Amino acid sequence: MKRTATAVALAATLTLLSGCGGGSESSETAATPAVDANAFAKAKGKVIYNKTCIACHGEGGVGVENLGKNWVVSEFIANATDEELVEFIKVGRPIDDPMSAGKAPMPPYGGDPTLTDEDLQNIVVYMRSLHE
Repeated sequence: MKRTATAVALAATLTLLSGCGGGSESSETAATPAVDANAFAKAKGKVIYNKTCIACHGEGGVGVENLGKNWVVSEFIANATDEELVEFIKVGRPIDDPMSAGKAPMPPYGGDPTLTDEDLQNIVVYMRSLHE
């Protein structure tokens, strides 16, 4: 009986200490939610897209006739590496390029020269999510 009482008291003490943060480093780690870096980049990319790219490429990347290509079905996007897409966005596409969508050029940086490489990479993550 004495052993049972001691075991119950020990279990209760350990439960109390772990519930109060009892100094265990693993309890602090478990309390911190994991962050999905790809989901975060996609969300940031969508915000930038909606400020910079949506006028020509439309809601959800479906394109705007004579302005911007449909990203959802683009073989160019499917076949290009992330690095190639970032470089493409940096350079843009002149209106006389045979791959141009029509009546407007794609300006370098989508017309926003303040975009950083990280911004462009986030746009690419968002582009990839639309293409999947």
